[in-house]
Amino acid sequence: MILFALSSVVKAQLSTDFYQQTCPNLLKIVRTEVQNAIKSEMRMAASLLRLHFHDCFVNGCDASILLDLPDGEKSAFPNVNSARGFEVIDAIKSSVESACSGVVSCADILTIAARDSVVLSGGNSWKVLLGRRDGFVANQTGANVGLPSPFDTLDAIISKFATVGLNVTDVVALSGAHTIGLARCATFSNRLFNFEETGGPDSTLDSSMATDLQNLCPVTSDGNNTAALDRNSRDLFDNLYFQNLLTGKGLLGSDQILFSSDLADTTSTKSLVQSYSSSSNLFLTDFANSMIKMGSIGPLTGSAGEIRKNCRVVNS
Repeated sequence: MILFALSSVVKAQLSTDFYQQTCPNLLKIVRTEVQNAIKSEMRMAASLLRLHFHDCFVNGCDASILLDLPDGEKSAFPNVNSARGFEVIDAIKSSVESACSGVVSCADILTIAARDSVVLSGGNSWKVLLGRRDGFVANQTGANVGLPSPFDTLDAIISKFATVGLNVTDVVALSGAHTIGLARCATFSNRLFNFEETGGPDSTLDSSMATDLQNLCPVTSDGNNTAALDRNSRDLFDNLYFQNLLTGKGLLGSDQILFSSDLADTTSTKSLVQSYSSSSNLFLTDFANSMIKMGSIGPLTGSAGEIRKNCRVVNS
């Protein structure tokens, strides 16, 4: 109950027209920059979406992931050699500053860029709540402990979402972000050989897909080759990710357990996967609602925090 109360208070502080007077062309500016970035590299849509997710789960949506600090979130285990798109955020910030200097937070830029990445990949739009301010500190330990991992059990993932006020529907809907983007072999190769000391691949992984992935990610590899998270349509924001789970074609262990684990039945993640696999509209609607909820995790508003001039450093 307390989390629900907090989330409605937060939504009251954020608003869709926050910059209407102070930066009226904000949404157009961000959309143009995101469009340019995705034109030059389609994968960037997934990268920008993930940045927002990894920001909000640690210290709330405060752009702490963008700070260049020796003990910052960028070098936390879930982000190192993995989180990307920082240059795109810099480019957006620069364009926004040219139009309205010192007005728009990096946290809000991340939020808008994530929405635009979904829309430009074929997903539904939603009205972004704005008015977040930027934090002064990063939290590497929080990133290491709080971000869901591809190796987590389903109950661990559900628990990490619950810690930030998100429920099981949010877990499954937001996992659907893996309908776009790529993952490094290092994040799923544990499923390919001697999985949990069984001597063979993960039994919930489709056998022909396992063979393909074993060729892509041999035991001797450095783990940096990449595979599409959604085998059928890696750049299109659709519900094929969920259809893949029904046939053992989820790439990450944390994807497939939503359907195939024992807990999937008792926690209702399995029935949600089935619902989303048969209704693209239901998935896209729930995804947008969960993104709004996630974007409302612990933002700094009012006089808290600051509006960073450069997203990588706190103002001097």
